[in-house]
Amino acid sequence: MAFPSKFVAAGALLAASVFAVAGSAAQAETRVTFKAAKTGSSYYQMSVQVAEAVKAATDGGIIVTVEESQGSVQNVMEAGVRPGAYVFTSPPALIGAAQGAKGPFKDKGNPKFDEIRALFPIPSLTMHFVVNAEAGVTDITGLAGKTVLLGKGSFGAREGEKYLGLFGIADSVKIAEAELSNAVAALKNGQIDAFVTAGSWPAPNVMEAAAGTGVTVLSLTDAQVAETGRTRLVIPAGTYAGQDADIVTTALPVVAYATTGMDDDAAYAFVKAFWEQKAKMEADAAWWRGVTPEALDTIAGKIHPGALRYYKEMGAPIADRHM
Repeated sequence: MAFPSKFVAAGALLAASVFAVAGSAAQAETRVTFKAAKTGSSYYQMSVQVAEAVKAATDGGIIVTVEESQGSVQNVMEAGVRPGAYVFTSPPALIGAAQGAKGPFKDKGNPKFDEIRALFPIPSLTMHFVVNAEAGVTDITGLAGKTVLLGKGSFGAREGEKYLGLFGIADSVKIAEAELSNAVAALKNGQIDAFVTAGSWPAPNVMEAAAGTGVTVLSLTDAQVAETGRTRLVIPAGTYAGQDADIVTTALPVVAYATTGMDDDAAYAFVKAFWEQKAKMEADAAWWRGVTPEALDTIAGKIHPGALRYYKEMGAPIADRHM
């Protein structure tokens, strides 16, 4: 798909604009640093889109600088040292790990991690099990005896390998030694029967495969979803070519966070701008369709007081644990 490239280019322009307006006293500005993911990734593109939306909604009152990141662990680590309006993305589970000095944050505890506060959900990392339609596979257990590309080192690769083990087919699946970037071509050429990918939906590589090859995106049963321990997610019918029914799968929620170092008024304006511009962002990138006020329930921990003020105004469902 061609549309993401404009967001990457826009990110560079946004960063440059911060310096272009420096020294101008025409109006008070709030400067926000937004750290999400690697340049060219979907989450970097999302951060650029949010930055554009916030700038437009506030008439330049909030200027967002998008920074490249090497991943969520780095984003959370920097929350312990970044002052002011630092916004970043992370799965909620990592915030709990940081605050408990567990997992990747073992022996790296920082009292400032307790000051992390949620702003709003962004598109989840959604699992896709994509099978060549000619293989006749309709259930994940049907991958037994097939050649499957998982990729290497990514969340999707680790999660896909976990599911093959959970459902008793790990020993009977042949894992293709190839990069995920080659998945669509390998599927089309018959080198693999299926590939596994995780990302926001609709996923560009899944759309390409569905349009050019003909694929089945597998659904999980509710019992299988429960066995994974992940969040249940439904990809609506019609999202991908040839998809006539909803797809039930799993997802890892992702949330935009700040810290209490972000002024309440700035957080309020930032969150308000996000939700008011969401429909416009959806028109540019369909992955925003899965973000709804109900997704606030996926947030673990407390929501920023400035964001809470806006959610109360919009009548959004807020659990006591978020207060």
